[in-house]
Amino acid sequence: MLAKSARLTESGDFARATKSGIRYSSNNFVGYLYLTTLDDPARAGLIISKSVGGSVVRHRLARKIRHCLRDHYNQLPKGSLLVIRGLNKSSEADCAQEVSIILQNLLRKAKDRAATQ
Repeated sequence: MLAKSARLTESGDFARATKSGIRYSSNNFVGYLYLTTLDDPARAGLIISKSVGGSVVRHRLARKIRHCLRDHYNQLPKGSLLVIRGLNKSSEADCAQEVSIILQNLLRKAKDRAATQ
């Protein structure tokens, strides 16, 4: 579980990350990483589509993703906003591996963007 200070809770932060952030897609998930210059801790949030399944299925998937994020949370840049969106094909089977790949690619894209600026 992520600490309360590490969670995205405001709709404006979700909108900022999904509309202006770096994006990486896989078959089952889309990841967004919004970088800021703030010295606040990084925060993460989830969006799980209703097309994934019923409430029990969606919450089980969300718990599994949060567990994966906890392992990679310290790699996120300070002040960044991370959103993971579960698509209609999402399943729990390879969740950990896919989330790890998404985070690696988002961080690589963020480094590339920082190097060109």
